[in-house]
Amino acid sequence: MNFLTFLSNLIIPIIIFYIIGYGIMTKTDIFDAFVKGAADGMHVVLEILPTLIGLMVAIGLMRESGFLTLLADFAAPFVQCFDFPARVVPLTLIKMVSSSAATGLLTDIFKEFGTDSREGYLASLLMCCSETIFYTISVYFLATKDKKHSAVTGVRWLLAGALLCTFAGIAASVFLTNAAGL
Repeated sequence: MNFLTFLSNLIIPIIIFYIIGYGIMTKTDIFDAFVKGAADGMHVVLEILPTLIGLMVAIGLMRESGFLTLLADFAAPFVQCFDFPARVVPLTLIKMVSSSAATGLLTDIFKEFGTDSREGYLASLLMCCSETIFYTISVYFLATKDKKHSAVTGVRWLLAGALLCTFAGIAASVFLTNAAGL
């Protein structure tokens, strides 16, 4: 355990020194490359900012209007067959779109049921075993400006694989929650 702690404390300085050493050996101006990368990153942020704002407003409206509670009540008969608490359904769906909004829903679950409850334990596992699929795909295709593949082939296979992995994560979360005896 001490070795892992030692290694984790050294990993970032090792990476920084590696980048500096590589830049010196290849005679690359590291600072200019850093500034160019930061400028490109800011450009991407400015391009996706309206989408992010709209996404956060839409999720906030769904949350405050009670739509997510209504959705959980509607889904209850279906998800109980899989031993899945209905109050965690909105978290599962929102996590595919926005991690920060899902974190807010996770906090709500903790407040309502507690962190040691079945719902709290399952929600924690779901946050670890899933990804913001739609956000990640949209940012990727926006940043790469991949017009040729984004409309047909790229998104179709990427989305299918991401959804398959998400459902595997959901199944694993339910299995681990049941194995913990909650």
